[in-house]
Amino acid sequence: MSGEPTTRTSEPSTAENPWPVRTVARKIADWIHRLGSVWVEGQVTQVSARPGTATAFLTLRDPSADVSMTVTCPARLLRSVEPPLRDGASVVVHAKPTFFLGRGTLSLRANDIRAVGIGELLARIERLRRLLAAEGLFAAERKRKLPFLPRGIGLITGRASAAEHDVLVNAQSRWPAAAFQVINTAVQGPQAVPQIIRALSRLDADPAVDVIVIARGGGSVEDLLPFSDEALCRAVAAAGTPVVSAIGHEPDSPLLDHVADLRCSTPTDAGKRIVPDVREETARVHQLRDRARRALHGWVDTQCRLLDQLRSRPSLADPLGPVDRRAAEVETQLERGRRAILATLSREQTALASARARLTALGPSATLARGYAVVQYTDSAGNLKVLRSVSEVAEGTPLRVRVTDGAVTAVARGQDT
Repeated sequence: MSGEPTTRTSEPSTAENPWPVRTVARKIADWIHRLGSVWVEGQVTQVSARPGTATAFLTLRDPSADVSMTVTCPARLLRSVEPPLRDGASVVVHAKPTFFLGRGTLSLRANDIRAVGIGELLARIERLRRLLAAEGLFAAERKRKLPFLPRGIGLITGRASAAEHDVLVNAQSRWPAAAFQVINTAVQGPQAVPQIIRALSRLDADPAVDVIVIARGGGSVEDLLPFSDEALCRAVAAAGTPVVSAIGHEPDSPLLDHVADLRCSTPTDAGKRIVPDVREETARVHQLRDRARRALHGWVDTQCRLLDQLRSRPSLADPLGPVDRRAAEVETQLERGRRAILATLSREQTALASARARLTALGPSATLARGYAVVQYTDSAGNLKVLRSVSEVAEGTPLRVRVTDGAVTAVARGQDT
């Protein structure tokens, strides 16, 4: 490439003095090329090594995030890897970041590629298992109970797979009205985890789905690696809908089994556990109805016997008899009360007449009736007072003389001895 004026590239770029594309690309390349080599781990996708070419191409993908980078390496290096690389294989690559000026792309130039062995994969899964367990994602108290009869069932599985057939056939044979919403995804390889996570998010957001089943048939440790992926495990733990894990066969136990709300040993087992058996439930309904009928009949019989006992008691056998007897007693008591009151009144009237006679005999009226009179005068205060002595009044004092049938006035004229 042709050289550039030093003054133009040494000055900051502005709208009046912009840098050419080649200058920006070269500066980026210079900065990237100063980086050292790194060891990178990821999953291999899109391996391309055409016969007769010296350079092979592959894509290295992060299994826990939607991030990938292009890797170039000598074709002989790719052919020397044992076992041969295939899509989905986990590898460790020693490479140097390289920026291609012509296309403006970044890639890794590899000089060593090492396949990750089963032992290393299992060790990493075990380390992740301990991490998730320490965070409480395996705790029994966070697992939710499946609904007795879900309105809708979400199923995430491979297209036209035996796992899909086993779940659908077994569930619908137990409950023919079971409604499924099936989403087919990749269940192994580099695309499995992002597709399953997207399907899980879609079903979790659907209010008609009450339970989600993630199902896959058996396979090797490498085939089941997506179901021990950290991103998938965390997505299942964060889901608001109960999740059932039905991965592989009985011995298989990916990390998804521990995070899910229910672990089923096989897809067939999942089909049997997510819905009740209509025949068993029908028999249980008939049994409960029979028990309810017997209980009701027993209760009615008990109440009838109790009513018979109550009706045989004297108070209910002859309810008016006690009333009549009490009415007669009331009449007797009324008559006795009436006689007692009349006797008391008679005694009191006699006593009152006797007292009146005594009072009359001792009172002033009787004395006046015998010819006596009561003389009164008015004192200085204007009050009438009984004249008891001739010395109490002077001559000419007005007097009031009371006799038996009235009173007359008089004036004092003198004193007689």
